[in-house]
Amino acid sequence: MIGLSAQLVVLAALAATVGLGGAGWLVGTGYALVTCLALSRGLHRAGASRLGPADRVTLTRAVLVGAVTALVVDSFGRPAPVGLLVTVSAVALLLDAVDGRVARRTGTVSALGARFDMEVDAFLILVLSVHVAPAAGGWVLAIGGMRYAFVAASAVLPWLSGSLPPRYWRKVVAAAQGVLLAVAATGVLPQPWTTLVLVVALALLVESFGRDVAWLWQRRPALPLPAATLAPAPTAPVPPAPSAAPARTVPPVPAPVAEPVALPPRLPVVVPSTVALPPLLPVAAPAPAMAARSGGTVHSDWRL
Repeated sequence: MIGLSAQLVVLAALAATVGLGGAGWLVGTGYALVTCLALSRGLHRAGASRLGPADRVTLTRAVLVGAVTALVVDSFGRPAPVGLLVTVSAVALLLDAVDGRVARRTGTVSALGARFDMEVDAFLILVLSVHVAPAAGGWVLAIGGMRYAFVAASAVLPWLSGSLPPRYWRKVVAAAQGVLLAVAATGVLPQPWTTLVLVVALALLVESFGRDVAWLWQRRPALPLPAATLAPAPTAPVPPAPSAAPARTVPPVPAPVAEPVALPPRLPVVVPSTVALPPLLPVAAPAPAMAARSGGTVHSDWRL
């Protein structure tokens, strides 16, 4: 609630000095309410009970950005105090270099503080783009809207919401946007020079965002293949193999049956007992070669 109270005090000071219409009051107060609600939610999610020293510096910058927002909205109904608008913007830009140093020196660097600082920078660039666009052209809104277009695209393309490595050049480009837009808002430069300044700002921003998008694209997670790709490819139906023709069975040929042959009647054989049989011849002993064959040679033949 400290931020809301401080914002109301600043808006009252603007109304008392340069004048502030109803639109300026409405937008300035709405901006303060949204900022306080978002900051309270961030503190709750981070488990913190209060702001750190660096966060208070960033909150001061946020109050100044709320004053610039009220002045820009009020300028659509009447001439804006350009000098005051540029001065408040310059102070908010200078404090951007302070909160980081305070966080490092006090050891209170946190993800919440970095996000808070980034959102304040982005909104200041958007408000200054809206202020410069009527004189320079609607294309200038791309400078302030690129950050929010990136966030919207990450809702459709989840790989854009990946974590980016810290890069010093990104901080330089973000700071340059505010400075170049503040210079263009002064209106002291000739129109061609103002256009050139804004073109340089847009080119730097496109280069920075393009590098981040390319880095995230190269490291995007692999997408799962669709189910249609994982399904096996249909195979052509294989025609059934032709059934083998049944083998022709040849009926067995009956074996020829021999007809019985009539044999002549046996004749009696009479061996006379007087026939002398030859004497038995002595059987010779086997030769040595045969004995060897029955032993070694036969064994050798088995081995072969």
